[in-house]
Amino acid sequence: MIPETRTVEVDGLRIGYRRAGRGPPLLLLHGAFSDSREWRPQLEGLSEELDVIAMDCPGCGASGDPPPGFRVTDYADVVAGFLHALGLEAAHLGGLSFGSMCALVVYHEHPAVVRSLLLMSAYAGWRGSLPPEEVERRTRWTEAAFATPVEDWAGDFLRSVYSDAAASLRDEAMGILRDSRPAAFAPVARAFLPLDLRGMLPTIDVPTLLVSGELDERSPVPVAADLRARIPGARMTVIPGAGHGVNGEAPQDVNRAVLAFLSQLPA
Repeated sequence: MIPETRTVEVDGLRIGYRRAGRGPPLLLLHGAFSDSREWRPQLEGLSEELDVIAMDCPGCGASGDPPPGFRVTDYADVVAGFLHALGLEAAHLGGLSFGSMCALVVYHEHPAVVRSLLLMSAYAGWRGSLPPEEVERRTRWTEAAFATPVEDWAGDFLRSVYSDAAASLRDEAMGILRDSRPAAFAPVARAFLPLDLRGMLPTIDVPTLLVSGELDERSPVPVAADLRARIPGARMTVIPGAGHGVNGEAPQDVNRAVLAFLSQLPA
């Protein structure tokens, strides 16, 4: 059963999160138009080995709305402050899709709080991983989504996130989407839309695991392979039959990969 939401204050901003288990801390950052419920399979499946913490992005879930002019550096400061508020000096840091970009920015701004990176369905920013015409198409779509009722676009969006074999997950994700606050999330999303993070990838000096779904349409396997080539010593796991929502479609495979990766790191 997924844990109840808790909140803490970080520099005057309410941050929601869910937490389960004990052991080395693993902080998870969710994707766009989502919240910490996205990590239910990991909160349930990794809590016997890890202290699993799923944070709500500002403007999402139980977190407060970001202030005007919110920047990617502000997001990184929030995450570092959130860990401090929980009494943690550092954590293993995971992110899915949009959350993978967030994780990379956190590492860039506050490397001391990151023990390792677990990047799932990842991007080096859209501009760092996708062709220019695709970046432009997605940017236009995202701006339209901010101003359009969720029901008008959620179906097509979720079909691009979850493979046909995981159609049952779409109902759960639809519930999260209906609870989303696109206008509140927009300042955070707009801060990340123009990013090209390729230049910082060679500077990463913590252990890094890339997890990619074989059938991912939004962040195809070659995108993860490019990240692996640019991040020194990065490892990569491709999950057969899974799409973009790999952590939900293949939770046992993903959880095994995470535990195997972390078990090889120094205590």
